Amino acid sequence: MTAATSLATPTAATMDAPSTSHADTVLSVRDLGKRYGPGCPDCLRLTGPEFNRTTCPACGTVVACAEIAFDLRAGRTLGIVGESGSGKTTVLRSIYGDIAPTTGSAILRAPGKPDRDLFRLDPQHRRQVRNFELGMVYQTPQQGLNFGISAGGNVAERLLAAEWRRIARIRDRASELLERMEIPAGRMDALPGTFSGGMQQRVQVAKALANGPVLLLLDEMTSGLDVSVQAGVLDLIQEIQHDANIALIVVSHDLGVVRLLCERAIVMKNGRIVERGITDQILEDPHHPYTQLLVSSVNT
Repeated sequence: MTAATSLATPTAATMDAPSTSHADTVLSVRDLGKRYGPGCPDCLRLTGPEFNRTTCPACGTVVACAEIAFDLRAGRTLGIVGESGSGKTTVLRSIYGDIAPTTGSAILRAPGKPDRDLFRLDPQHRRQVRNFELGMVYQTPQQGLNFGISAGGNVAERLLAAEWRRIARIRDRASELLERMEIPAGRMDALPGTFSGGMQQRVQVAKALANGPVLLLLDEMTSGLDVSVQAGVLDLIQEIQHDANIALIVVSHDLGVVRLLCERAIVMKNGRIVERGITDQILEDPHHPYTQLLVSSVNT
């Protein structure tokens, strides 16, 4: 494994060189880009960290992200860090299928199944992949939970989408997952609105894990939680990942969360990757000026 890459004067090739692919690679992303607007030949040339903007001055197109590339292995965790508007959530939601990317590919590899490009699936196969192989935990529980049904009902919804049909089995599975997430058995039939923020996030995790995904996506999941609650949620995530060998992508502005959960990280600014490498090396010896700014803001 190499040290964090210095990208003070990056080129497209060095900025987006992913790690070496392995036989147990779960996800390979190449040239992921998302634009909002008509687009023009100058969009990529006139946007990005060098210009400190994502809006193309020639045509007004917003380049939310561009030229994103990385590999992720089973049981490993990749952190994506950056300020608000850096494009990190766009990357995550493109992979999950909430957003249709403009360019690129995302090859998902799961045991016993053919390789599939998540960006080129038809709607039916995209739903199947989301229901069976991917899990998503959103920044706010309101995005990931149905507040009109119980905590157990939220988990059951995901199981039903994956073609579970026996009510007793569904209830047992929901109970098992919620108990693992430290939701008291007596609260299984309670509405999420009656739970604390930390409990709501744990219900989200239980729902995302219902069908044993190969890849779990976490979007600022500890944002707004008390530090003590954050610690409990993160401990559970680590324990579950270790037990099930799930690959994780963690989007966060909190460098402490990324240091705790992620072996490797990429740093984004203005829709581009500006630095990548082993998390501890990036945070202890950042090379890009923006990464240095992020780290210094935490240490001061």
